[in-house]
Amino acid sequence: MSPIAQSSLPNKLDIPLRLSALLVLFAGVSLGLFTLSSAVGIWVGAWDFRTGLGILRMANTAAPYLFWSCLALGIATALFALLMAHQDRGRLIVYAGIGTAIAALGYAVPESFRPPEGVNYPMIHDITTNTDYPPQFVDILPLRGTESNSVLYGGAENVTAEELAALTKEAYPDLIPRVYDERHADVYRRALNAVETLGWEIVSADFDSRRIEATDTTLWFRFKDDIVITFGTQSNNVVVNARSTSRVGVGDVGANANRLRAFFALMDMP
Repeated sequence: MSPIAQSSLPNKLDIPLRLSALLVLFAGVSLGLFTLSSAVGIWVGAWDFRTGLGILRMANTAAPYLFWSCLALGIATALFALLMAHQDRGRLIVYAGIGTAIAALGYAVPESFRPPEGVNYPMIHDITTNTDYPPQFVDILPLRGTESNSVLYGGAENVTAEELAALTKEAYPDLIPRVYDERHADVYRRALNAVETLGWEIVSADFDSRRIEATDTTLWFRFKDDIVITFGTQSNNVVVNARSTSRVGVGDVGANANRLRAFFALMDMP
């Protein structure tokens, strides 16, 4: 290559490099804002959770293509800017890096709602360790409002109590009543500590009635799910049952079951 051609090469690549950096920045920020809008619209009351979930599904469809495109183009832009010793290489690399990072978040958030490979969660949202006599909500009822799901076990339109119990046992066989050979006061105190550790909002906690009611707010959509924990007696042992139910929606993608698992994992710690 002649000296003239060599000297003209950086000038020829100047505009494409700037455009590619701006393209990565624009695509990444656009994906991030689109993904964020799925939740923000619910937070500010612009649309209901169904619309928010629809937006997240669209983001989940587009995100892989946009993220990998941003990553490939961002890396290429950074490499060429460095090899050419471009006078604005720092700015170009920052643009490409920011765009790629935001695209990664826009990809990761909707992907986190996807069930693990091979796992099919049933379309239910009311999970309990005792399907024969599910713990009942009392103090939380006024907080749920008229638009929330029914707290009647099997009260959803898509499933009866018998079907809900069968689906729960099939999908979450590990969620059964826990029995503790300890004093009621000790088990109750440990349960209360577990609730506080998990960051649930305690609505009521009454040792005399042997029950705790709490609300957990999900991170992304800020959905409120309600939990009730009861303490019974069986052959001088303490029997703990728990129930977690979503205020809105039909399926929960395993959220309520995982919430109860997290609670009992803390309860079972030595």
